[in-house]
Amino acid sequence: MADYKINMSKEKVKMPEQDPNIRNKNFKEVTLGYTLEMAQKEATRCLQCKNAPCMSGCPVSVHIPEFINYLVAGNLENAYDAISFTNNLPAICGRVCPQEVQCEGVCTRGIKSEPVAIGRLERFIADWYMNNSYNKPVEVTSQNAKVAVIGAGPSGLSAAADLAKMGYQVVLFEAFHAAGGVLMYGIPEFRLPKELVQKELKNVIGLGVKLQTNTIVGRTISLNDLFDQGFESIYISTGAGLPSFLGIDGENLNGVYSANEFLTRINLMKAYKFPEYDTPVHIGKKVCIVGGGNVAMDAARSAKRLGADVTIVYRRSFDEMPARIEESHHAMEEGVNFMNLHNPVEILGNDGWVNAVKLEKMNLGQADNSGRRRPIPTGEYEEVKFDSVIVSIGQSPNPLIKQTNDDIKTEDWGGIIVNKDSTMTSKDGVFAGGDAVSGAATVILAMGAGKKAAINIDKYIKEKRNKVKEELN
Repeated sequence: MADYKINMSKEKVKMPEQDPNIRNKNFKEVTLGYTLEMAQKEATRCLQCKNAPCMSGCPVSVHIPEFINYLVAGNLENAYDAISFTNNLPAICGRVCPQEVQCEGVCTRGIKSEPVAIGRLERFIADWYMNNSYNKPVEVTSQNAKVAVIGAGPSGLSAAADLAKMGYQVVLFEAFHAAGGVLMYGIPEFRLPKELVQKELKNVIGLGVKLQTNTIVGRTISLNDLFDQGFESIYISTGAGLPSFLGIDGENLNGVYSANEFLTRINLMKAYKFPEYDTPVHIGKKVCIVGGGNVAMDAARSAKRLGADVTIVYRRSFDEMPARIEESHHAMEEGVNFMNLHNPVEILGNDGWVNAVKLEKMNLGQADNSGRRRPIPTGEYEEVKFDSVIVSIGQSPNPLIKQTNDDIKTEDWGGIIVNKDSTMTSKDGVFAGGDAVSGAATVILAMGAGKKAAINIDKYIKEKRNKVKEELN
């Protein structure tokens, strides 16, 4: 263990950021990362607790005190090894995980001061590793068995990496032309650079995983086709890409987007570089974002960077807003407007295009099942001029697997039903996890589901093979 004097500062080392009035006009990363000196100073705030509550708060159980200890000692390679032992995408997690409610949420330092900036330290180590081009070969023992993973998002990538480390021949099937899932099409460039995502992806492919893009399982190929091709097990991680809408008049007008479509155009199809890339995106001068989650903040901040006057319309107050505090804070810094306690009841148009939104003012009542105070209509209305409306009120699991496989049971709302312990679906040999099961959640929870599924798939294949051997004997 590194011998260091604990830094009892009550505040985290401040993260360098672009100036708000500069960054709201570009898509470069907002937060600039720690220097080594800053990272080590922050790392010495760690108490090296013996019971390590931070690890229990991490869905993939990163060895947090261990990597921080190596960081303080200046052994950055070992620090990276300690992180990557359980986390296959550390540079991504260091940027987009909600550490405030996970590892940092249970940090002992957080009782009387700010918790240790675990996410920022993880990001620093992962970035250092990438910048220094360390590529150590991973030794695996071949299991001589094929596993198909459907969906190359966080959950699929995590499962594929762990299965490859176990020695399985893994093929990752992706519907889009680029792997990464929500990391590529959902989270904006200024929060998660796409070049970084592709570098993390290369680390997974480097384990021997084969990537097959432009393949829609359920259309291009079926689950039964995969079994016929010799795959002994399948993991479904198709995410939650089905957008929810408001169900009000005017939603079919030109200028109305789901946040999914808007962010996919901006991120994966690089519409923010139009006409350099031939993907146009019409937003006009005034944009209404409906919703108060992280996706709403991403859409709002993207629209702001495209030059629009952006207003987030949310039916509750700031206290009930589900977005990370950091994201709403950054949005406000960048000049995004907020109209809380308002709810759209009609989208108004002219010649087929949006020109205004009719909003009803809301009050707050008692808490509902979500634990947040319930919005109550007041009967008071106002019309606000807008050129575009971007709806960000949630997503449901991709329905294609459900539509093309009668033997896979799903919830009424679309989530694939799995055995809680084994993560297997109602179809033998087919497992599922991530947002396809839980509905839209966090990147790290999806990764945790992928890790759990990989363990269960390994167990399933070995037990099945042992059973065959016993029958032959």
